Amino acid sequence: MFDDVEDFTFIHDQMADAVYLIDPASSNIIWVNRAGHEDLLMEKHEVLNHSVLSLQKHVTENGQWQAIANVIRAEKRYTFNGHHCRKDGSEFPVEVNTTVFSHRNQEFFLSVARDISSRRAYESRDKGREAQILTAIDASSDGLWDWEIENGAVYFSPSLKRMLGYGPDEMPPVVDTWKDNIHPSDQQRVLRIMGEHLNGQRERYAATYRLRNRNGHYLWVHDTGCISEYDEDLKPVRATGIVTDVTRQKLLEQRLQELAAYDELTGLRNRRECRRVFDSQLHLAGRHQQPLSLALIDLDFFKSVNDQLGHVGGDYVLKTVAKLLEERIRRSDFLFRWGGEEFLLLSPQTEQSAMVELCAQLRLALESHQFCYEQQSLSLTASFGIATYPTSGSETGELMLAMDTELYRAKSQGRNQVCYPDKCQHS
Repeated sequence: MFDDVEDFTFIHDQMADAVYLIDPASSNIIWVNRAGHEDLLMEKHEVLNHSVLSLQKHVTENGQWQAIANVIRAEKRYTFNGHHCRKDGSEFPVEVNTTVFSHRNQEFFLSVARDISSRRAYESRDKGREAQILTAIDASSDGLWDWEIENGAVYFSPSLKRMLGYGPDEMPPVVDTWKDNIHPSDQQRVLRIMGEHLNGQRERYAATYRLRNRNGHYLWVHDTGCISEYDEDLKPVRATGIVTDVTRQKLLEQRLQELAAYDELTGLRNRRECRRVFDSQLHLAGRHQQPLSLALIDLDFFKSVNDQLGHVGGDYVLKTVAKLLEERIRRSDFLFRWGGEEFLLLSPQTEQSAMVELCAQLRLALESHQFCYEQQSLSLTASFGIATYPTSGSETGELMLAMDTELYRAKSQGRNQVCYPDKCQHS
């Protein structure tokens, strides 16, 4: 690659700063000087042929690396302030200057990383109390912003830029940089909350929303702030705030909500979610004077299925039934696992006659389906009980009781049939 490799290595090994030669396509380190691996408490072989992403705390995705690589190519020199991770798990602040060059028709990046721990210490001594407080707040959070309201200028802290995948010289310091990167579905709400704070309607600004990072992905952030300066007429002229990355918490929260709302076995909404959706749909039906039908579906003699196939086989049958029903209902319908071998079907804007027809189709589909499990085959039927708003009642309790009564009638009169007020249908 280089003619005088030994001289090249000797010269760079005398440098106090770390030097890395990087393959732009793969992000792999293909050469490192002594300071480069010693700063990381590693041997040279532990660094070579590993991605540069493994060193940098805040750059973790290949898509993010490619975006940075494109900027390096365009600007020829790229400065990045971040943190490198040592082998023992500790971190230290670095300023990384990267340039691009070609050698023998091959492209390379050359990065020089300087440990700036001492510089940070000296800078903190020279700063005033206010600046020191801002530095401490910035260090303890994911990001800090300071907005001059009248001219729209905004200071974005280095840590905020790092959180979003940008270098220290990027992100234009104007309010539109922030506003334009808020998720379209969140933007109106967030700007309204900010406006209400500036107008004195809220004591402080606080919002949780999605903010786009450098490679186009959205992070969930919690953003809090308040007016920090007024003019002589008590008009707000400056606001300051803190941004915290809450993506992990938000994803965990969403996952917990899903677990709370969905049946783990079938993937259908569960009984708890059914009550919430039913109350909402019943309210809409009443407000718009529209019909609403519901049906309770009970698998006939399901105990014999568990006796024949075992509980694992029984679970397989339940999952198959759920899939079979889901494939045949309409997009506007809601299907729930009510409990055990019972399912509940909720059909908005559906008259009783249409619900009877739909349930008759589902009954025939179940009756004709052959369930095969571990070389065993069995048939299955189901009983249906239907109730309709407003003919069967206008309150949640009335409709649930009417539906349950019709299901009981279907089972007591021979099963494998659809029952609704005053009538049962078998075939």
